[in-house]
Amino acid sequence: MPLINRLAIVGVGLIGGSLARILREQGEVGEIVGIGRGAANLQRAVELGVIDRYEHEPAIGVAGADMIFLATPVCTIASITAEIAPFLAPGAIVTDGGSVKEEIVAACEPLMPPGRHFVGGHPIAGTEKSGVDASFSTLYRGKRCIITPTATTDAKALEKVSRMWRIAGSEVVLMDPVKHDKVVAAISHLPHMVAYSLVNAVGDYHGCDENILKYSAGGFRDFTRIASSDPVMWRDIALQNRTAVLEMMDFFAVHYGELRRLVAEGDGPGLEDFFDRSRQHRESIL
Repeated sequence: MPLINRLAIVGVGLIGGSLARILREQGEVGEIVGIGRGAANLQRAVELGVIDRYEHEPAIGVAGADMIFLATPVCTIASITAEIAPFLAPGAIVTDGGSVKEEIVAACEPLMPPGRHFVGGHPIAGTEKSGVDASFSTLYRGKRCIITPTATTDAKALEKVSRMWRIAGSEVVLMDPVKHDKVVAAISHLPHMVAYSLVNAVGDYHGCDENILKYSAGGFRDFTRIASSDPVMWRDIALQNRTAVLEMMDFFAVHYGELRRLVAEGDGPGLEDFFDRSRQHRESIL
C-alpha cells in the first residue's frame, strides 16, 4: 500500500510538481490531482505524468484526498485552507510548503474540522525557475524539510507528513514556528533581499553613462541568481515574515556598515580580519 492514496496538490509548479514526481517514482502515491487556475500548466503536468487529472476549483479537487499539499504563495495559504476545509475527507491531512510558518500555522490549525489535520511544513529547496516544466524528482534529495508542529498537532498526521518528506529524500527537522521564521529570515529571506537590492543598485547606477550590467561575469551572476525568483512570491514572503526579515536586514546593515568603515579608513588589517571571519563562517557550512 502506498503512503498516500490520493494526493491533491494546489499549485503544480516547481515545488508541488517535484514532490509529485518523487512520490510517484517511489510508488508511494496512488492518484495525484492537480489544482490551479492555469489550464495550460495543468495540462502540461498531465502530459508530463506529474499529475493524473486536474481541477480548477480547490473544493472539488480535494474531494477524497488523504493528503493535500498547498504549494501556493504564502499569503494565499490560509484563505485556500479556509476554502477547502468543509470539503476535506475524514482523516485528511493538509500541509504546505510555505517559507513562513508562524502566521500560517496560527491561521490554519483552527480551520480544521474534527478529524482533519493541518501540519505546517517548509522544504528548504528550490531554484529560480517556476512552473511544472521546472520540476524534477531529485529537488529535495539531501535537503532539509522543516516541519512546525504545535501542542495540538495530531501525532499520526505529523508522522505521515514527516515520512512523506523522508521518502522525497529530505532530512526532516521539527521546529517551533516562531523559531523557523527567524531561521529562514537569516538563511533565505535576507539573501534574496540583498540580491534584489544589489541588482537594482548596479542596474540603476549611472556613473559610467551606460548600463554596466552587461559587463557582469560569473561572480555577479552567481551571487544574484536568486534575484530572478518570482517577484510575487517574494513580495508575499517579505510581507508575511516582515518582523523577522526587518530584524535580519538591520543586523546585516550593522555588518555592512562595519565593512564600509574599514574601507573608508583604509584599514588593511581590519579588512583582512573581516574577510577571514567571513571565510571561516562560509567554510563551516560546506
